[in-house]
Amino acid sequence: MYEFDLVLLLLQQMCVFLVIAWLMSKTRLFIPLMQVTVRLPHKLLCYVTFSIFCILGTYFGLHIEDSIANTRAIGAVMGGLLGGPVVGGLVGLTGGLHRYSLGGMTALSCMVSTIVEGLLGGLVHSILVKRGRPDKVFSPLTAGAITFFAELVQMMIILLIARPFQDALHLVQSIAAPMMVTNTVGAALFMRILLDKRAMFEKYTSAFSATALKVAASTEGILRQGFNEENSMRVAQVLIQELDIGAVAITDRDRLLAFTGIGDDHHLPGKPISSLYTQKAIDSGEVVYADGNEVPYRCSIHPHCKLGSTLVIPLRGENQRVIGTIKLYEAKNRLFSSINRTLGEGLPSCCRRKFLPGSMSARRRCSPSRKLSCCMPRLTPIFCSTPSIP
Repeated sequence: MYEFDLVLLLLQQMCVFLVIAWLMSKTRLFIPLMQVTVRLPHKLLCYVTFSIFCILGTYFGLHIEDSIANTRAIGAVMGGLLGGPVVGGLVGLTGGLHRYSLGGMTALSCMVSTIVEGLLGGLVHSILVKRGRPDKVFSPLTAGAITFFAELVQMMIILLIARPFQDALHLVQSIAAPMMVTNTVGAALFMRILLDKRAMFEKYTSAFSATALKVAASTEGILRQGFNEENSMRVAQVLIQELDIGAVAITDRDRLLAFTGIGDDHHLPGKPISSLYTQKAIDSGEVVYADGNEVPYRCSIHPHCKLGSTLVIPLRGENQRVIGTIKLYEAKNRLFSSINRTLGEGLPSCCRRKFLPGSMSARRRCSPSRKLSCCMPRLTPIFCSTPSIP
């Protein structure tokens, strides 16, 4: 088999390999792989993930002269590069034992070389971390260079261990260049997928944090003044502007205090609560989400209302009692974004500390025993909530 033909065939197998990696990047399994960590659960996940890729690299390989031209090195090197020497060594051992179980002239040499490849990736990981350059771990160039060197070492190990020597030499001459090219490109592309996922995650987190801080800064002074119609409307206007959603409503336990956005012609402040979703949130004290698809949503006031989904967030006051709700709406022709849903669900942690001081301030000012404490500054925590990955 010509070397060029072998390169093309291995690249085809590698494409399947990378498609699996891309599909996995859409799940939560990839999140721990996007950072250098010492946490044991993350290390275990790294070991399992790259052991699977290591074994798949063998299965996707091509049988050449009693051996297998493969992409196994990608799993071993990436396991070491992202997980460290211990993880890399264990991934290499797992993939190596699997290769040894398949037999052949190069079974032992391939097992040894796979372990060495994992350790090489782990060695580079340790060096970069000790030098304070963990960002280099996620460089496609680094991944490709280490994999190229690891494949070069593998060919040397095959020549040293596999016998008869002439057969081993002929095999190395046939598979060295194709495997070096394929594994190098594959490792770099794998790291590129991981890097793109990491960049997307950081962009999402940055956008979330910026919006959360804007909401916190804009509502800080308003919420201290009390939980009434005027202040509720001001808060609703801040939320609809910062979150870019269809509409915002704020209620107490009995009536609508404020509404702004789509449907403000029939959602009128002062009217009693008629929505079953709002009443459910008040009664249960839990967030209620109706996306308009799996959980149907229909406006309880107007049959032709243009709102198509809602998120109802209960607000807790003194003694954890629900004192009202914040309702976020989206139009029928728009999806409720995950970032707005996460921000919305984080509102109670902010408002629980901000509504209560304002709503109780009048009574506290009238009590002599409260005068001194009322004069002291209050520290209000910044609105912050950890975002979830759609």
